[in-house]
Amino acid sequence: MSKETSTARVARLLTMVPWLLAHQGVPMQEAAAQFGLTPAALERDLELLFLCGLPGGMPDDLIEAEWETGRVYLGNADTIARPLRLSLEEALTLIVALRAIEATAPIEARGEENDAGGHADVIASTLAKLEAATGSAARPLVDAAGRRIHVQVADEAETDRVVALQRALSTRRRARLEYLVASRDELTRRDVDPMRLFAQDGHWYLEAFCHRARDVRLFRLDRIEGLQVLDTDGTPPPQARGRDLDAGVYQGAAADTLVELELAPSARWVADYYPHEGVTDLPDLPGQPAGRARLILRVGDPGWVRRLLWRLGGQARVVSPDWLAREVRAGALDAARAYNDDM
Repeated sequence: MSKETSTARVARLLTMVPWLLAHQGVPMQEAAAQFGLTPAALERDLELLFLCGLPGGMPDDLIEAEWETGRVYLGNADTIARPLRLSLEEALTLIVALRAIEATAPIEARGEENDAGGHADVIASTLAKLEAATGSAARPLVDAAGRRIHVQVADEAETDRVVALQRALSTRRRARLEYLVASRDELTRRDVDPMRLFAQDGHWYLEAFCHRARDVRLFRLDRIEGLQVLDTDGTPPPQARGRDLDAGVYQGAAADTLVELELAPSARWVADYYPHEGVTDLPDLPGQPAGRARLILRVGDPGWVRRLLWRLGGQARVVSPDWLAREVRAGALDAARAYNDDM
């Protein structure tokens, strides 16, 4: 049996939501039969609906689904049941997203979709209608909209964390995390009261009140090594306030040290792994490998930057501040001398 494509699943969910809204309390078996699914497959679709809704990611923004009694009830999904009316910006964003699907789908998958039901033809037809409706004058805006679109693809383990934490949010349950603090390379355990889930800059994040720090913290889901939803009330305390993300996920303090690094192509992963204030490509120079980058970090504890540079060896160097560059150089020389003494 061939694996279901994401396109086919989205198409089914878009059909499923209005039908379930019009048949509140339908038995699971009947609803599953309506869409040619097993009850277990229908339950997986309902779990996915927990992650769908309006922008914001707060519980009131997302679709509510309940099926514990064996009957399906849907709420907070009236927007999908109404006729669709797109603003110009929404239409442009959809055009760019559909073009991305066309461009990134493997050739084999496109062929399978055509054989299975002509989904590629549907995409092409939808694109033609949207582009006709927006007009040729809007074409330059499509590229501008495309720069603001980020396609977030989560692996299976991360998807499981998203589903579990969304349930913790909707049921107001506390979560216990085993969380890797990348700056200290330390695995910590902490109990948190979830506040919201969101995707930004290529990663999923949990914003929660951390009882260990006694403050609101952000946790990257790919750094969660262990997750347990507790049977304990997880309502955040009154003083917990979500942060304004307009300035980005990472917001260093004014007193933090501004560090500038030059990365070799083999070390560019640092920009993907650590929060930063900017990354720029460096011009190709004679005698230098192509693909170097300049990375700017704002750090409260420069100690972890020293350890990072020592691990990277010659793949990175500190451009500024000078005192940090000297400390990194001195530490590397000490290590080299100790190694030679042991030989």
